Amino acid sequence: MRVRILFLFCINPTTFTNLDSFRFQLFRCVVNCDIYQMEQLPVEVIGNILSHLKAARDVVIASATCKKWRFACCKHLHTLSFSSNDWQVYRDLTTTRLEILITQTILQISGLQSLSILMEDVDEFSASAVIAWLMYTRESLKQLFYNVKTMPNVNILEICGRHKLEILDLSHNSIVGVEPNYQRFPCLKSLSLSYVTISALDLNLLVSACPRIEALELVNPEIAMSDGQVTVELSSSTLKSVYVEAISLDKFVLEADGIECLYLKDCALEDFELIGKGTLKNFRIDDVSVIHIDIGEIVESLESVDISNFTIIWPKFYQMISRSLNLKRLRLWDVMFDDEDEVVDLETIATCFPNLSHLSLSYDVRDGVLHYGILGSTHLENVVVLELGWTVINDLFSQWVEGLLKRCPILKKLVIHGIVSEAKTDEECKMLANFTTSMIELMRRYTDVDPHFKFE
Repeated sequence: MRVRILFLFCINPTTFTNLDSFRFQLFRCVVNCDIYQMEQLPVEVIGNILSHLKAARDVVIASATCKKWRFACCKHLHTLSFSSNDWQVYRDLTTTRLEILITQTILQISGLQSLSILMEDVDEFSASAVIAWLMYTRESLKQLFYNVKTMPNVNILEICGRHKLEILDLSHNSIVGVEPNYQRFPCLKSLSLSYVTISALDLNLLVSACPRIEALELVNPEIAMSDGQVTVELSSSTLKSVYVEAISLDKFVLEADGIECLYLKDCALEDFELIGKGTLKNFRIDDVSVIHIDIGEIVESLESVDISNFTIIWPKFYQMISRSLNLKRLRLWDVMFDDEDEVVDLETIATCFPNLSHLSLSYDVRDGVLHYGILGSTHLENVVVLELGWTVINDLFSQWVEGLLKRCPILKKLVIHGIVSEAKTDEECKMLANFTTSMIELMRRYTDVDPHFKFE
């Protein structure tokens, strides 16, 4: 006799298309499992199965399978998520009813390790309900993903500090008056703040209150400056990865002795300074406006540099990364030059980065600049992947591609990125046709190269 699980009748069949592959396969396995097999599963295993479902609605429905699954849900579930994107009903319920629903679910579970409450499109919750959820789970909680609007604001640091929390992801929250001696996170390894209001001083104190922090994400924070302070200074000896997006500051100083990955995106900074000990491996900039940038003098460990939508002063940029002899990946995409006569110097790249294996270039190829850009005889000996792109195609692009192919003797893969407008003039159609013809002829000469074309 096959088990006809309760949620087979409760979930709309179209819901299955929204489940990820794992959850769908899990559903099929459970439906096809006979009663004896299900009763033989240890409750710890059932708890792990339910934890992979994550979404509270799916967990509650699946736990209705039998008494043993309900027990596993209460005693061995370690991951639970409430998200307004998971179920439309969350948006339709009144806030009071939703608070009751979440409270009833959480209070039935003991030993919860990961809790996600993401209610972006829901009205304000009462602070007392949210405090009750956090107080009940904080002793065992290792991961908290929190995006809840409350009245008044809930002090997450005060409630969850000094416990086992390893990952803290806060959104649309206000952090005021950090006390590092009291609100300390001895186990925290990852901190993410999105659309959070916090002062520069409190941000520095918060990072300092996490002695084991390895990853920091700042997304569009509202930095509340006090006493005319326009500088954010962060210091941590354990930070390995820093991601900063949509931040506007006069000066940003990051002191991180062990940093390996740094990513700046959509930022407006007058001055950015990284103080480290030469451990940086991956450096990425995307759509950043900065007058002065300094990533330190010791850059020998750099393996990947990714610059896009950025204005480059080539001599300064080259000076910044020229000692990175271990550089394996260099991407300069949609870059502009401070001096219109400047261009990416391939001879310098080939000479200074002998271990380079992946090169990506996309910039305005202009007449008079093309020849200088491919001047030189030094080969890019280890480049196996070459990506080239254009914003406005012209007849020079094919010549540029050919010149670069000649410099890469062991190239295995060529990727051409292009933008093709919907409304094309006769001249644009002719250029595209000429480019296609030239690429066919070129690839006949480079039969060992695998070509790929990606058009937008």
